[in-house]
Amino acid sequence: MTLRSVVVETYRGALPALLVSALGGLLAGAILGGMEGELAAVPGLLVVVPAFLAIRGSVYGSLGSRLSSALHQGLVEPRLAYDERLARAVAAALLNGLAASLVAATLAVGLLRALGRPVAPWPTLALVALAGAAMAGVALVGTILVVVFVGYRRGANPDDLVGPAVTTAGDVFGMAALFLATRLALAVS
Repeated sequence: MTLRSVVVETYRGALPALLVSALGGLLAGAILGGMEGELAAVPGLLVVVPAFLAIRGSVYGSLGSRLSSALHQGLVEPRLAYDERLARAVAAALLNGLAASLVAATLAVGLLRALGRPVAPWPTLALVALAGAAMAGVALVGTILVVVFVGYRRGANPDDLVGPAVTTAGDVFGMAALFLATRLALAVS
């Protein structure tokens, strides 16, 4: 195997995922760019955004890794049918995503208040964080299950699929969920 063939093979496998990831990042950025009114109406929301997106990657990346390992070990079948192990892993991911998002909103309020910066009331940021985490979590669980199971059945290594799928879907669904959750919070306030 020559160096050229290794480089070509590597780029052939990685380039589609990188392109999808770049497009997803641009889409997430476009959503954030379109949230000027929401960001002005909910001071402190912009501080929550990076933590919110990082939580999606951490929590749902871990779920994807567990699922991938379970497939490799033969502990779960690559099909969308009820499985106790899978149900527990999904429930844990959803609960962890909700809890971590609530902690991020709470820390943002505390930090901004300590710095004397304007910040929305805690219940508003908490509602945005929880509603956004729930919406994004459901979308990410579905995405991970489909990508990993379909990829595995087609002969792909799910370990290679989880990272790009979670980062791209996490950014896009995360920003879309924050946008919708902010609209919801503003409607009920």
